Amino acid sequence: MNISFTFKNFEPSDHLKGYAQKRFEKVSKFVSDSEADLQVNLLVDKFRHKADVILNADNIHISAYEDSEDMYSTIDMVLDKLEAQLRKMREKMKDRHRKARGSKAQMSFLSYQDFTGDQQPTIVGTDSYEPKPMSVDEAAMQLDSLDNDFLVFLNAETEGVNVIYKRKNGDFGLIDPGY
Repeated sequence: MNISFTFKNFEPSDHLKGYAQKRFEKVSKFVSDSEADLQVNLLVDKFRHKADVILNADNIHISAYEDSEDMYSTIDMVLDKLEAQLRKMREKMKDRHRKARGSKAQMSFLSYQDFTGDQQPTIVGTDSYEPKPMSVDEAAMQLDSLDNDFLVFLNAETEGVNVIYKRKNGDFGLIDPGY
């Protein structure tokens, strides 16, 4: 990541330059692009210390602005703002990937037919539906009220697709792939 600084209306100390460089290097953990540019503009206007930061990467264009009476605290505040925006963007991307992965389930019905003494399963029908988000207890109550032997549902706690099924002894079993 390329980090460039611009100082306006003041001459920065070596300590301030090092501090700012060290703090803004933390942004690189959010951006995988090595060609990313981070432009940091620091200026003093009378008693206000201002920081304006612009991040440009592949699909990321974020800016943040902050001002206070101390340049060190201004750097910290603008960095917090930038990291919050990057976290929010990363969560959006994760949500998009989860939704793109899909939560539809498809059931196939198999039948065994006798062909020359061998029994071979054949698919006689399919059914697809979107699992409903619910807790494990809700899924157990719904399965108990249905005639089915199993129920595919979206676990509201883990946000993963789970299967709950009736066991021969009357208890329930839960399959959680856990990705």
